[in-house]
Amino acid sequence: MATQELTSKPTTSGTEKDIAGGARTAEGATTLSGRTGAGEPAATRGKTSIADVVVVKIAGMAAREIPGVHDMGGGLSRTIGAVRDRVPGGRPNVGRGVKVEVGERQTAIDLDIVVEYGVPITDVAHDVRENVIAAVERITGLEVVEVNVAINDVHLPEDDRDSTAETRVE
Repeated sequence: MATQELTSKPTTSGTEKDIAGGARTAEGATTLSGRTGAGEPAATRGKTSIADVVVVKIAGMAAREIPGVHDMGGGLSRTIGAVRDRVPGGRPNVGRGVKVEVGERQTAIDLDIVVEYGVPITDVAHDVRENVIAAVERITGLEVVEVNVAINDVHLPEDDRDSTAETRVE
């Protein structure tokens, strides 16, 4: 019995299939299809799809695990995120500061990071890159071809004091 490699092919029109049965949906999910039939191994019956947002969330969580990463995202997205976090019932956005491109078997990731003052930036970027690659490859099975880390701010210790200080106007 011949085995078939699971592959997918990006398409622009809904869910066009390639020769091996893979597809890319309009919603940005990569679909991996196997062979069908009772004679095929159970692990290859059916299809698996991985949406772009899945890779975004995995990369965001993995980057935040690294000591020295204070926050993620650009100035405006952090401001909106801070307001959103204070709203009752609001949830933090783990995908803030993460952009991904997901292809057939590979993905590329861009991260915007705010580091703590005093930490070696190159070490933090290296650790973030390693952790994100390991998490995404382990969880999704996609090959991570690159992780671009942009340090766009440094969190200073006095920034915390400013946010907890009492306001003059009530």
